[in-house]
Amino acid sequence: MTGFSIFLVDDEQVARDGIALALRKLYDVKAFVNAEDALAALADGPPDLILLDIGLPGMSGIEALERIKGDHPDLPVIMITAYEDVETVVSAMKLGAHDYVVKPLQMDGLLVSVRNALETITLRKEVQQLQERFLKENMPIIVGESNAIQGVMEIVGKVAKSPDTPILIEGETGTGKELIAKAIHYRSPNFSNPLVSVNCAAIPGELIESELFGYEKGAFTGAGPIGKNGLVEQAAGGTLFLDEIGDLSLEAQAKILRFLEAGEYYRVGSTRRRTVKTRIITATNRDLKAMIEEGGFRRDLYHRFAVVKVEVPSLNKRPDDIIPIARYFLAEFNQKFNTSITGFSSAAEEALKGHQFTGNVRELKNIMERAVLLSDGHMLDVHHLGLDSGPNVEARTPSSAVDLPPLTADGVDLPNLLAAMEKEYFDAALRIANGNESHAAKLLNMSRDAFRYRRKTH
Repeated sequence: MTGFSIFLVDDEQVARDGIALALRKLYDVKAFVNAEDALAALADGPPDLILLDIGLPGMSGIEALERIKGDHPDLPVIMITAYEDVETVVSAMKLGAHDYVVKPLQMDGLLVSVRNALETITLRKEVQQLQERFLKENMPIIVGESNAIQGVMEIVGKVAKSPDTPILIEGETGTGKELIAKAIHYRSPNFSNPLVSVNCAAIPGELIESELFGYEKGAFTGAGPIGKNGLVEQAAGGTLFLDEIGDLSLEAQAKILRFLEAGEYYRVGSTRRRTVKTRIITATNRDLKAMIEEGGFRRDLYHRFAVVKVEVPSLNKRPDDIIPIARYFLAEFNQKFNTSITGFSSAAEEALKGHQFTGNVRELKNIMERAVLLSDGHMLDVHHLGLDSGPNVEARTPSSAVDLPPLTADGVDLPNLLAAMEKEYFDAALRIANGNESHAAKLLNMSRDAFRYRRKTH
């Protein structure tokens, strides 16, 4: 016995007894005269394999196969037919039959088909065990008790089942979009293959093509002596995560669109067409629909990226998650810094709940790291958190922070004064916009790119 169990369903006694005799030397076999009895036995637990005659009295083998696959889609079924009826066999294979054998049966051929089906089961179980181990070792922890984040994780669980469906993740900076991408990858059939992450905003526009698709030696000044595999090739069979896709130039968008449509690309400096299969997950904190209307993003590429959209809510929109996430980071930094802080004072919890997080979860993580480092006791209090404002304090207005000095004969440092005022307005706009740069830029009647550039100067 190998530990595998088989249901044999055949109304012909001679054929049924002969098959059962051959298989019982290796497997645990239960024989049935009709499909109805076999389906009733499935209620007590499915076997590892079913051998199912097509020409049964009462419920036909095709009808039984459809029922079996409806309730147990992963259960392999080998169909038995008295003659090679091509149309019927095709119908069975379309319904999900693993294989078929033709009467009069050649026992050697039947045993090979059975062994192959059971090897498929073994391989599937090994893959499942491997994936479970991967999940334990690599799965990013996404903490949250709110309905908002639980809804996101429900979507993640569904879309992860597909190995190649493109997914667009939208959300403000610091909400954990990359964690969501990792969660999708490690729950997908691609989990054992590479997850390659690319920050599109960090790659100069003139280099994005060579970085994504690679280049041949001597393709351009500075190209390596042996060429280079692109990130698309590195992600073969796995997932390519393109972060900040709103920063892609229109030229780069066109090249990525061609790859998505045909699955083909060329290395820079090469005429050889290459193909690769990888899932594309993209993320942005920008309003791509607004960019489309302004001519900054291709509509056809957006629809390619956004086959499925996952919207990650800001931390301010899920206040129930603030304290659980803070506790998670507290445990993380306790371990990192070898401290033993037990929790928060009630005042500290209220301060965290009332704080407006412009940087979302990333900001909360930074707050907790600083608090653990600076704490001198076993409890975190308000003064350890270093928050700019207490609970429910509205964003400070620029005029309250910068006093305009009078112009006198001694003059005034106008450039520094204007820079200070500008910084105050930028900070206030970000607070009002909950960290959303596009919204903040609109409040100041600026483009997002101009806003980001001016903000960097401060």
